[in-house]
Amino acid sequence: NKVLNVPHLRFPEFSGEWEKNNLSKFSSKITKKNKSNFINNVLCNSANLGIIPQNDYFDRDIANADNTDSYYIIEQGDFVYNPRKSTAAPYGPVNIYNGEKPGIISPLYLCFSVFNISPSFLFYRFKSSVWHPYVYSHGDTGVRYDRVSIKDDVFFDMPIYTPTQNEQEKIATLLSLIDERIATQNKIIEKYESLIQAIIYQKKTDGMRVKSWQKTELSKVLQERNEKNIDGYVVCSVSVSQGVVNQIEYLGRSFAAKETTHYNVVKYGDIIYTKSPTGDFPYGIVKRSCIKKSVAVSPLYGVYKPICDSIGVILHFYFMQSSNAFNYLHPLIQKGAKNTINITNERFLKNSIPLPKAENEAIYIANTLISIQKKIDMEKKMLRSYEKEKQYLLSKMFI
Repeated sequence: NKVLNVPHLRFPEFSGEWEKNNLSKFSSKITKKNKSNFINNVLCNSANLGIIPQNDYFDRDIANADNTDSYYIIEQGDFVYNPRKSTAAPYGPVNIYNGEKPGIISPLYLCFSVFNISPSFLFYRFKSSVWHPYVYSHGDTGVRYDRVSIKDDVFFDMPIYTPTQNEQEKIATLLSLIDERIATQNKIIEKYESLIQAIIYQKKTDGMRVKSWQKTELSKVLQERNEKNIDGYVVCSVSVSQGVVNQIEYLGRSFAAKETTHYNVVKYGDIIYTKSPTGDFPYGIVKRSCIKKSVAVSPLYGVYKPICDSIGVILHFYFMQSSNAFNYLHPLIQKGAKNTINITNERFLKNSIPLPKAENEAIYIANTLISIQKKIDMEKKMLRSYEKEKQYLLSKMFI
């Protein structure tokens, strides 16, 4: 079963054909079940996080601990296919279990052990899209839109192309090194983000102690802008991670009404309150616009001009901490029908937070925070380049 097909990219020391076999040559289905509920380490298979304990992913146990006797038992090195589709895994994720102790996993998943193949090579092959056309053409139609329907024996009939064991290992090693670099890059970003919050906390704590900071009602430092979009500015959205962003560039299309003259105008440095619950921010998010030109946002958002730019910067980073946003907004919120957030633009300004009294201190802190944010932006750009490099290699190193 030698084939002439070879990947677009290959290490120079390797040549020759790759061998074609079915997945069944390298794998066997796991059918051992958790009789008598002997094992209680319930796992789930996430596209982004891999195979992890269920309560780590959901913050609670989803499985009924008293009724897991139909769950499959897997051990370190075993593979699991979760047929549920997602953006990160359009045909469902296939992951390898790296846990030290045996675990159990839903009978809705396909579990298999592998042999006579590099597990890491196979793992990265499933991270590529090279196997997607097979599942697309061999899956059943007319079933749930959010789940791939493919029979187990058909899945195991999937063609697998393999080079020599040495080449398999070298491909897997290269990709694992890139994964390690991506993980390190994420940690670098997290450290800088933690530094921002540590600076705010320390400055606030020290400032309140020596009375160079004081509790200040936001109405003293913010003024509602109240300008409507009569000049037809570009419509933007506000996100937790990206702040104020062009709606089409960020979301891929516009969600704005055809007529946007009643939308609110946002100028550079303005503070926006979204009033929309999202993730860790059940009462909405507060962001400063870093876009240099005027833009428009939904009329449901509150837009405020800060008394000076340094205060606007401090507010932006202060409200980036979900606990700060919650503690400020919770006393102000009145929940309306359908659990909507019922708060006027004026009422948003009626609570207080600690802020520096002196303008020069506010400027110093703002400049420090902005310089760290610029460093974060650079590190995120580097992260994206590593992720693109990985995707490129995944697309070129397998057949």
